[in-house]
Parts: sequence; structure tokens; C-alpha cells
Amino acid sequence: MLNSRHCRRGAAAYCDRTGMHEDRSGQDRRDRDRADRLARCYSGAVYDAMRELGLPPSVLPSTIRPMDPTKVLAGPVWTCEGRVDLGADADASLLGWTRLLSAAPSGSVVVCQPNDSTIAHMGELSAEALMIRGVAGYLVDGGCRDTDLIVRRGFPVFARYRTPADVVGRWMVEALGEPIEIGGVVIRTGDFLLADVDGAVVIPAASADEVIGEAERLMTTESEMRKAIISGMDPSEAYLKFGVF
Repeated sequence: MLNSRHCRRGAAAYCDRTGMHEDRSGQDRRDRDRADRLARCYSGAVYDAMRELGLPPSVLPSTIRPMDPTKVLAGPVWTCEGRVDLGADADASLLGWTRLLSAAPSGSVVVCQPNDSTIAHMGELSAEALMIRGVAGYLVDGGCRDTDLIVRRGFPVFARYRTPADVVGRWMVEALGEPIEIGGVVIRTGDFLLADVDGAVVIPAASADEVIGEAERLMTTESEMRKAIISGMDPSEAYLKFGVF
């Protein structure tokens, strides 16, 4: 009987672990589907969709720009944060940074609040490491260096400025996966982000499906209206007919 009870407990534990694995895999698949759909949208449509749904459009500062304006960055967010520490040990600062790179989940968009405007918080080797891990891209309210190399590798990076100065002995990671704030917008791990040449919009996780669906609907309507205008329809008449412009 002891062996029988032990087997049942073991089986239950195995089932629990398997169920957790299946739940995680299912969530990953849903996030990939959302990311793929979101990448086919554009930031203006997502902004309009959030407005239509009565959600506060969470637009990041316009100073955050793509290193390559042809790139679109879309996916579930994973956050990180750090601060300037001019007394930091060089090895400690680099070890903290490499641990951040190692922790970034595959398929995620890494969003960083460095609380700094003096150094680069992304470079070519870091971009390579994130690419190898399957990270979708990186957005930072800070700086980037090795821009030409990153652009040539095709890794989407959005940053506020460029500088050759790096983090060594000057900046330390403080938090991974915790809520951060950029330009008054609170960003949480699990939220969704779309960034393109026009800017970056954050979608709360709980509203992702609704917002993406509404953005797709608006884009379909805009396509129909575009055809009507090209065919000669008056802009006012087009607006009255389609309800968007």
C-alpha cells in the first residue's frame, strides 16, 4: 500500500508538471500568434484601436527611434531596469549585464529603463547574444552603440540616442521582469509592444487580443476607404461612409 500511494503521488506530481509544461507551451503559442498578427499592424492603427476601445493609448516618447527605420518590433514584453553607478566594479557591471542577456526569454521584446542619458545600453555583441536566444528585439529609454553592425545583423533596436560609451564600471542592473516606467507609461512583463518608424505603443496584456483584433478591423476598413478615395470618392463622403480617416 505504501508503494501504491507513493506511485499515485508520483503520478500526480508528474501530471502536474506535465500540465504546467503544456500550459506554458500553449501560452507561448498564443503569444507567438499575437506577435505575428501585431507585426502586420502599424503603430497608428494600434493607437487608433486603443482609442476606439476607450483605453489610454500608451505611446512611448517620440525620442525613442529605430536604429533601422525599416524594422518593426512586435511581441510580448520582458522588462529590465538599472542605474548609473560610477563606483561599480568593472567585472561586476559586466557580469550583471551578461546575466540580463542570459535571462531574456526567447520570443520576447526586451524593454529597458536604464535611468540614464550618458552611455550605451546595447551594443553589437549583446545584440548577437539576444538574437541567438531568439529574442525578438530590444527597446531602451537610453543609448545604443555599434549601430552599423547591429543594423547589418538585422536585429531590431530602438533607442533614444547613440554613443560609443558603454556600461563597464558605470552602470548596474537592478531589476529583471519588474514593472518599469518610460515617459509616464507603466510597462509590465507580459504586456505587448509594437514599435515601427512612427513610434512605439504598449498594449496591456489583458487587452492584447481585443486591441489587435480592433487594429486589424480598422486596417481592413482603411484599405476599403483607400480604394474608394483612389477611385475618386470625396474625402468627406469617404469618412461618412467608412467612419475612419
